[in-house]
Amino acid sequence: MATEKTRNPQTRLRGERFADKITTRLWQEIPSPGNPYIARSSRCHGYQLSELIEKRSYADVVFLLFKGELPTAKQSRLLESLMIGLINPGPRHPATRSAISAAVSKTHPEHLLPIALSVLSGAHLGAAEVSQAMRFISKNMGVPPGDAAKRLLRTEEKAGQGDWHIAPGFGSRFGGEDLLTADLAEALCRHADEEGPLLWARAFVECLPPCSMGWLPTGLAAAVFCDLGFSHRSGPGLFQLISAPGLLAHGLEFANKPITSVPFIDNDHYVMNMKRRPRSG
Repeated sequence: MATEKTRNPQTRLRGERFADKITTRLWQEIPSPGNPYIARSSRCHGYQLSELIEKRSYADVVFLLFKGELPTAKQSRLLESLMIGLINPGPRHPATRSAISAAVSKTHPEHLLPIALSVLSGAHLGAAEVSQAMRFISKNMGVPPGDAAKRLLRTEEKAGQGDWHIAPGFGSRFGGEDLLTADLAEALCRHADEEGPLLWARAFVECLPPCSMGWLPTGLAAAVFCDLGFSHRSGPGLFQLISAPGLLAHGLEFANKPITSVPFIDNDHYVMNMKRRPRSG
């Protein structure tokens, strides 16, 4: 039987000294003269937001927000190209399917994107794989790409049926090479740093079996993020941010459609266990 002490345990403060207020180096709000709680203007890492609106692109400000400095012209073009290339995971991606399923089920529009992003956070072609791929690239940058590929092909084994990701962000998709991502990678490599992570990853892909394995969207995003100097913790969220417009657009596309606008299992493949459960009591 629970005692009074276990039902109402005494809570004690820890010995740590907590901050008096939250401070940030990312953003400064200059208060208005009449009300200190209302911002009159804002600065992002010292740059006036109004000037950034006039002179810089969205990709530039994203780079500034996470890196603390404005990108070079080459870096800006690389990030913007990635943001366009991966703006939509496509209608077959599980995250997109979740947005569509939620939409035809008449989920409120403001919930469609969070639902889809929760699926996109996973390890299969999702944000978690981006983080793993960034770590793989960073760890192997000092190894010749051919040697890294040979080692993995020799030691890694395909686990059963389905696609084989020989390394996080690299492998097969629907049983073959992801051609669209391969074309996007070639375009992005024109803006890459010489001997940087992106070109290392391209050389690694060239050592994989042709027509069966290659770039995956998560691996390409990871290579670009490494090339731009983003941290492993930033990569997953940036990947979700880049993919969000497509997920939301697909969800809204189906928001006014009936549930019959999506496929459903036919009767021959819909099996229910009709065995009765014994009544309790």
